[in-house]
Amino acid sequence: MQRVMRKFHTRTGSSGDPPVPSGDSPLGAEGRKQHSVVFEKWKRLPVSSGQWPVLPRKYEICGLTAVRFVLAMICGLALSSPGRAEEHAAAPPVGMGLVPPGVYRPLFRGKNDPKEVPVKSFCLDALPVTNAEFMEFVRANPRWRRSQVKRLFADEGYLKHWAGDLDLSPDDARVASQPVTRVSWFAAKAYAAWRGKRLPTTAEWEYVAGTGFSCADGTNDVEFVRAINRWYSTPTPEVLPAVASGKPNFYGVHDLHGLVWEWTSDFNSALVTGDARGDTGLERQLFCGAGSQGARDPADFPAFMRFGFHSSLKAGYTVHNLGFRCAKDFKTRK
Repeated sequence: MQRVMRKFHTRTGSSGDPPVPSGDSPLGAEGRKQHSVVFEKWKRLPVSSGQWPVLPRKYEICGLTAVRFVLAMICGLALSSPGRAEEHAAAPPVGMGLVPPGVYRPLFRGKNDPKEVPVKSFCLDALPVTNAEFMEFVRANPRWRRSQVKRLFADEGYLKHWAGDLDLSPDDARVASQPVTRVSWFAAKAYAAWRGKRLPTTAEWEYVAGTGFSCADGTNDVEFVRAINRWYSTPTPEVLPAVASGKPNFYGVHDLHGLVWEWTSDFNSALVTGDARGDTGLERQLFCGAGSQGARDPADFPAFMRFGFHSSLKAGYTVHNLGFRCAKDFKTRK
């Protein structure tokens, strides 16, 4: 290998080929120093018309230095080439999972609605918001304290399980790690904005909710299917478990199933009235005997339950087993 690499110097062919080995000229200490300076300038030269920037002939390299040069050269060109920067993305924020782009297939859709909804890559909290985290929010924002919130933005049950405005309960340690519930959509939205985030859309939430424990497509994960069917057929326990009690999914997100229901930003995108006979079109079919007719997957009863539950909500409602988590747009490093 070293014998081959000794015969290496850079040139640019007329066809724009990358540097190729030829010649024999080992570098001394001073030569390596000069080469380093020149190479740094060379990396910043633009790549255009399919031609490689020229490194002066006198800066020749040998041995393992050649290997390092070739690797650095390739990386430098990849980073400097137009259109490649977006491929080198920043890591997601701490405590959030990065969800790749994909498509969400709605359970129900209207006659003119698309079969698939594109979902861009985004970040989602790995855990639901806890009572302790929501306490930080109400401390910093007094108008969202239980005694001060306006009834327009939350009903009488708002944070009813807390002992006071700034007091969780006599058993603070246990309650602190539980998911916060009895919060309205308005309160959840305000918390997310305070954190510099937002609520996930229904398409985003459902897209991630379909992810299994061991693969992206949960329908191919037998353990995952059994787990969610078990949870959706079991009443909510009187004392909620702590967050992260459940197994994380393929993207490192916990508790989308098995803990509490969760708000989405557009939870009311499919509204039905209390009496299905008063509805028309798509909504009229949801709660009749043939409610599964036309559904994406008539056997996906957890999706039916989520659809029906969200359709029954209003933004000011607070429910004992309804919480939320935050999302954030994923921006690549430019």
